[in-house]
Amino acid sequence: MTVRHVVTWKLASDDASERAAQAAEVARRLNALAGVVPQLLSISAGANSLYPDANWDVTLVADFADAAALEAYQVHPAHEEVAGYIRSVVAGRVAVDFEV
Repeated sequence: MTVRHVVTWKLASDDASERAAQAAEVARRLNALAGVVPQLLSISAGANSLYPDANWDVTLVADFADAAALEAYQVHPAHEEVAGYIRSVVAGRVAVDFEV
């Protein structure tokens, strides 16, 4: 069993260009966790590129061996640092974890 962790964020800024820059930075920081957090089997994060008035701003898709690996990722210092930045710019978060 592999656990796929999917998270999408709506950023707080009312300025579209600021929101786009922040979304790109969120994606950059998340993707930089590859090779740093050992529990990550794969990670892909990206800023929204279409329909900015309707879509949320940035999404993460990450795979883990199991729920314990996901939990270890959540408390890894490198992830906690990225999460702190995300919390500083986010207005809303939705997540789904499912087995693949």
